[in-house]
Amino acid sequence: MDGSVEPLKARRIFLLLKERIGSGDLPPGARLPGEPALATEHGVSRVTIRRALDMLAQDGLIDRRAGAGTFVRTQSPVRPLVADLSNVLSHIVEMGRRTGIRLLSFAYAQPPAAVADALGMKPGERTQRSVRLRLIDGAPFSYLITHVPERIGLTYSEQDLATVPLLALLERSGVTVERATQAIGATLAGPEVAEALGLEIGSPLLSLTRVVYAPSGDGVEHLHALYRPDRYSFEMELTRAGEGEERRWSPVPVSGGRRNAG
Repeated sequence: MDGSVEPLKARRIFLLLKERIGSGDLPPGARLPGEPALATEHGVSRVTIRRALDMLAQDGLIDRRAGAGTFVRTQSPVRPLVADLSNVLSHIVEMGRRTGIRLLSFAYAQPPAAVADALGMKPGERTQRSVRLRLIDGAPFSYLITHVPERIGLTYSEQDLATVPLLALLERSGVTVERATQAIGATLAGPEVAEALGLEIGSPLLSLTRVVYAPSGDGVEHLHALYRPDRYSFEMELTRAGEGEERRWSPVPVSGGRRNAG
């Protein structure tokens, strides 16, 4: 049998059980059938079921109690974050206050052509490139690759970036941040990102590319962020505006009291 088949089957079972838990079909505290029963129900081996249950446990969805069985957790240990798309720069600051950061790499290098073009850099200019892992309640939810023009990156240290939100470091350096553009899509986790985020290779991820600009129009930060969709989501609140045929949906800031991040 192709060795790639069983992991794919395990992921399918994982997704089926995760959907049943999310929908309430398997409510908090419910006892899952044993491995033999699940294997028979889904027509797979017990090894495949064990792998699927390992993934559910890794996501904090089940408790496996020796001698008692496997139960749906009464409460997920990681509360997903909600990002307010209508107020980009504000939720960046809020995210920095509410989450932890782990710096994985820090270097000065020639940026990829697409990054250099987005930042409006001259040929030969370098960027300060960092890779960071952001955590909520101690669990990783985003993998961040950031490029900042070298002239700005030289104003902060590796230690600074490991302890202070990047936007705060930019403002400390004298940069005025005026606006940002961002594009959102989806992708699959490669080996390095999957390991950092605690996922299987090929797991779906939310993808965000953001470019932050100074009033002069110069780009001061390029961010490529990959998010676990079970721990992070984007949201926008809309209201009707205009008159007659010109009426349209218009974004408004998400009201206070929510847990936002970016």
